[in-house]
Amino acid sequence: MPRPVTDLTDLVRPSGATRVSAMAAGLTGSEILKIAGEIRAMVRDGAEICNLTVGDFDPQQFPIPDRLRAEVTQALARGETNYPPADGVPELRQAVQAYYTRELGLTYPIESILIAGGARPVIYGIYRSVVDPGDRVVYPLPSWNNNHYVHQLGAIGVPVPCSAANRFLPTLAELAPALPGARLLCLNSPLNPSGTAMEPAALKEICDAIVAENRRREGTGERPLFLMYDHIYWPLCVGDTQHVTPPGLVPEMGRYTIFVDGISKAFAATGLRVGWAVGPTDVINRMAAIIGHVGAWAPRAEQVATAAFLDDTAAQATFRATFVAGIQRRLDAAYQGLDRMRANGLPVDVLPPMGAIYLTARIHPFGKTTADGAVLTTNEQVRRWILETAQLGIVPFQAFGVPEESGWFRLSVGAASEAAIAAAMPRLEAALLALR
Repeated sequence: MPRPVTDLTDLVRPSGATRVSAMAAGLTGSEILKIAGEIRAMVRDGAEICNLTVGDFDPQQFPIPDRLRAEVTQALARGETNYPPADGVPELRQAVQAYYTRELGLTYPIESILIAGGARPVIYGIYRSVVDPGDRVVYPLPSWNNNHYVHQLGAIGVPVPCSAANRFLPTLAELAPALPGARLLCLNSPLNPSGTAMEPAALKEICDAIVAENRRREGTGERPLFLMYDHIYWPLCVGDTQHVTPPGLVPEMGRYTIFVDGISKAFAATGLRVGWAVGPTDVINRMAAIIGHVGAWAPRAEQVATAAFLDDTAAQATFRATFVAGIQRRLDAAYQGLDRMRANGLPVDVLPPMGAIYLTARIHPFGKTTADGAVLTTNEQVRRWILETAQLGIVPFQAFGVPEESGWFRLSVGAASEAAIAAAMPRLEAALLALR
């Protein structure tokens, strides 16, 4: 006999007073995902868009490594579908340990390694483990999502604006006034959104300052200043860029550095959700407890598969040879197209790519009038006009905490073909030329 149906539609759409927590009520959604959703709707309606918005990979353009795919399939076939340990399966923790020694020259004990369901739970775990309500968190602008994590923790965000002159990367001179009394400093290299990377000398200066600050605190009993070093894109350095790490430059930084890392960007495996933290054992231990309570571990089959893949250096080298080259060709195509526009006197500036899947460009036709008579005065107006006129999707720096209407945008090449990028550049140039 059919079960009676109760229609709850009106009841579950309450109106009136806010019923959720103050934190939840004040938390804003991702501007990037909002823009991407808008583009998906346009594509469903038949528009052909070169989508350079979400920092993801199109599997048709960049499939995951063959060995990794085979290992996932085999792990599922073996029945690797039950809960993993809260800190990660031992095989993967050991594989990450060997990977860091081999690729980065950093040797950590196994207790320093925590596996999680991608980099986001790792970042959340770091914040939860070292930051209390009212603590100060220092982060450069632009940066990805630090303002949202600060909000969730009830912390005090100390954003440090960075300039195009320094490739949107922070210098010690910019950070130094904010470090005394701070609890966490957040750095990302290569940087999302700019695709630029920290130089060894600049990073060493910052690390020396952190060590000096913590030595001062040891005499006062003050809690230490930690560094969250998000280097999820480090295997994607392009050109002559050399990735550097805080402990690699200043070994004592091993006491204070917590790495954010994983397979999502390095191996085009964003949907497999395998990330890890590497850092001081006392912090990692508490992070494991936090992640365990929220169930934010990576699936067992993917963990086992990743362990086998990380141990296969030949498979990694084969994959990277074509993967990184494909990313660089796309970055170069976008960079060269935009740089030609700049050279031709159009209101465009662009920074050379150094790593990740991002290019940052300034498209600033402010004060110009479009064909329908609208005057462009804001980043959002420029973004929408580019989307509608040049069929090109890009993300304004407001999505990365920058308040100024400066004309800076992020272009993400992981989900676009070389042909799509090459075709989009002339459309953008024609649109700019048509402005009055």
